[in-house]
Amino acid sequence: MDYNASGAVKKGKNAPRHSEHNAKGTAKNPYGAPAPKAELLARMKAAAEAKKAAK
Repeated sequence: MDYNASGAVKKGKNAPRHSEHNAKGTAKNPYGAPAPKAELLARMKAAAEAKKAAK
């Protein structure tokens, strides 16, 4: 019997099937420090004001 041609399963490559749209090191998510907390708070306050004004 030829066991070489028996069709054994090949081992996985341990790699993702596709690249993420917000992967580290891209334009949308560059490497480095995260955005400062003051910037986040300013965005949150602006969003809250916009939501309040829309009512």
